[in-house]
Amino acid sequence: MRRQDDEAPCRQRTKRDGEELCVCDLAWIAGRAENLVGHHLRQLRVAGLARSRRDGKIVFYALTATGQALVDAHLATVEASA
Repeated sequence: MRRQDDEAPCRQRTKRDGEELCVCDLAWIAGRAENLVGHHLRQLRVAGLARSRRDGKIVFYALTATGQALVDAHLATVEASA
């Protein structure tokens, strides 16, 4: 279990372009079950929006260039409307 003061660095890591995060970290950030997050990440991979890499039992995911472009476009839209 993570301490609450670990939350800020974890959120900062998710904002870096190309950063890989494991399913367990992404599930913790989202506050959802690992199997649910893993399922959705596999769907993003199939759609070409994320890539995965296995290291033993741990699977790491990162956005592809297309996935990053979509996130950037969405964030720009949100910031423009704020």
